[in-house]
Formats: sequence, C-alpha cells, structure tokens
Amino acid sequence: MFKQVCFFKKRPDMTTEEFLDYYENQHTQLAKKIGKPAIPNAVRYVRRYLTPVENPVTGEIHDSGYDCIMEIWWNSREDFENSQRLIRDPERLPHTLEDEKKLFATHANPICIVEEHDSPMGPDGETYDWVPVVRG
Repeated sequence: MFKQVCFFKKRPDMTTEEFLDYYENQHTQLAKKIGKPAIPNAVRYVRRYLTPVENPVTGEIHDSGYDCIMEIWWNSREDFENSQRLIRDPERLPHTLEDEKKLFATHANPICIVEEHDSPMGPDGETYDWVPVVRG
C-alpha cells in the first residue's frame, strides 16, 4: 500500500463549519462536475479535520497551523504516479485550481509520502488486531 498525506489550511474568511461543508459537499464532488476521476486508482480517500485540544503534559493548547489532513492510499507507487500525472492534465487542472481557491488559504500545501510502522500496544509488548472505529 502506498500513502500520501496533504496538510491544508482553510481560507481565513471561512469558519470551520463552512470549510468542512464546502470540502465535503463541493470539493470532493468536483470530479462529477468535470467528468474525470477524482483521484485515479486511489483505494481510499480520507479527510481528517483538526481541532486543537489541551496537551495533557503541559496544559497548553497548540494550533498545528492546519485545519485538515487529507490521506490517500494506492495499491502501488505506479498507481500513485499515474494518478498524479492525470491530476496535472491541462484540461483538468484549471478546474481544480479554481475550486481550491474557494477552499484553501494557499496552494502551497505540504504533501508527504508516508511510511508507516505499527508498535505493539499491550503492557507486555503484545499486539492487538486493529479495528477501525466508524462514526457517523
């Protein structure tokens, strides 16, 4: 599995609720409007909206500087590279850039490739089967 993570900051004139609403109900539907796959060959596309909370050690609240972390998974690096090429398509790119102006503070968003390592969580180093919690 190959994973990409992107960090986004909302436009300063948007509330958190407006940002989430636009992202979920407009931006994620952009592919339907332009008639091209949203993220070609992706197997999972997740948005994680951030709310700063108190650090339990220091008692302080620190803002990460971002409002959303987006994660996308592909089956291979080849699928990822192909997806990136298709997203840059000159017929598609202007639509994406224009829509993102309505949502993000900037196009200069950090984007990373992620290598994941899991650690045992039990008190004696035992592992547990990981089961995602679905809320909604």
